[in-house]
Amino acid sequence: MLNHVMVGCSDIERARRFYDAVLGVLGAPAPLENRAPSSHRRLFYRHAGSTFCVSEPIDDAPATPGNGSTVGFKCDSPEQVQRFHDVAVAAGGVSIEQPPGLREGPMGALHLAYVRDPDGNKLCAIHRPA
Repeated sequence: MLNHVMVGCSDIERARRFYDAVLGVLGAPAPLENRAPSSHRRLFYRHAGSTFCVSEPIDDAPATPGNGSTVGFKCDSPEQVQRFHDVAVAAGGVSIEQPPGLREGPMGALHLAYVRDPDGNKLCAIHRPA
């Protein structure tokens, strides 16, 4: 259903360092860098049929995280969820909500970790046991 997800950033180089490290945990290669016709820089991380984009806001307004928005990244194991979290925090992200781990809910058991990137965007690492 989805083609891509894009989040804004206020410092593209800081965002690149953060997402190169964090998305590298999932196996994503270095991003394709693009300059919009407006000359704003954008990074496109393509992996496993998905695209995650980071962009300087084209309207020149400050980048702000969406209130209530979360971008979820599928992980292959509980260990990858933990590594995603740990690398995100080491790269300048902030751990939020409960510590990474197993959660029981209406959709069954999930391994989850939540962080905010350096611009405040909320990210989730998720693994659904088989």
